[in-house]
Amino acid sequence: MSNSTVSTLNDLLQITNDRIEGFSKVEEKVWDKYPSLKSDYTKMVDQSQKMKLELKSLISERNGDADDTTTVAGGLHRTWIDVKNSLTGDNAEATLENVAFGENAAVEAYQKALDSGDLCPESSRVVQDQLHSLKASYERFKNLENLHD
Repeated sequence: MSNSTVSTLNDLLQITNDRIEGFSKVEEKVWDKYPSLKSDYTKMVDQSQKMKLELKSLISERNGDADDTTTVAGGLHRTWIDVKNSLTGDNAEATLENVAFGENAAVEAYQKALDSGDLCPESSRVVQDQLHSLKASYERFKNLENLHD
């Protein structure tokens, strides 16, 4: 199970790296319109860094090599966002919708990893805790109509 555990953890590490890269696309002007989300966003960025370290540690403990890259799908999504923003102009709603989209994709990937049975018990506990945090951030960002200050 160790090889499948390391492979699954590396998949999650890449998704976490996608989150970190995606967060770098959020510009400060978003917080002018949605100031109440700034602290949540900062927590998500910090959370992603912590998750990354936890995943890398789990991989190392299982004698694996961390694949500290991003996914192809994540890269394509970020490129699409850049193109879309250049054509339509950056707007806060679209940016936050992209945050919610990315969080939902991460939630789905984490749930799939847990359902796969490929994780050892310790890894499952860590991934379950991370999934709980991902779900909370997704819930916070998914309903933009409820976020106007």
